[in-house]
Amino acid sequence: MKITFLTVGKTENAYLKEGIDKYVKRLKHYTKLELAEIPELKNTKALSPEQQKAKEAELILKKITPLDFVILMDEKGSEFTSTQFAAYINKKEVTTSANLIFIIGGPYGFDPSVYQRANDKISLSKMTFSHQMVRLFFVEQLYRAYTIMKGEPYHHE
Repeated sequence: MKITFLTVGKTENAYLKEGIDKYVKRLKHYTKLELAEIPELKNTKALSPEQQKAKEAELILKKITPLDFVILMDEKGSEFTSTQFAAYINKKEVTTSANLIFIIGGPYGFDPSVYQRANDKISLSKMTFSHQMVRLFFVEQLYRAYTIMKGEPYHHE
């Protein structure tokens, strides 16, 4: 199984890139992880939030196949402890032959067409974080999940 982390826009802050790279490098020991970026839309001032989400949706949906298991990073998604998230990933590895694709949308969230295609939604917190920071939080939690599954000492209860 391969995991793809699909984001709208680039990670611009150097300190966040450095942190993301650190965990992506560590994750190579556990799983196949691909980071994929969809370029931010240009000239969005002329677009309503709905138009912007629709254009992003076209680009997102082109990146996934019918066989992929799509998980949206969404504020209304299920919340997990780190241990519960590890169990979730482990279950998907055992029961799903499809690739897992975790998606962070643009600044206004997702178009209804992306919600329709999604298989699941996960929230990292009830708090709101910048899209840039969520990327780092997610890869750290994914790394933590794998260390929990392997019984390694990274996570402390």
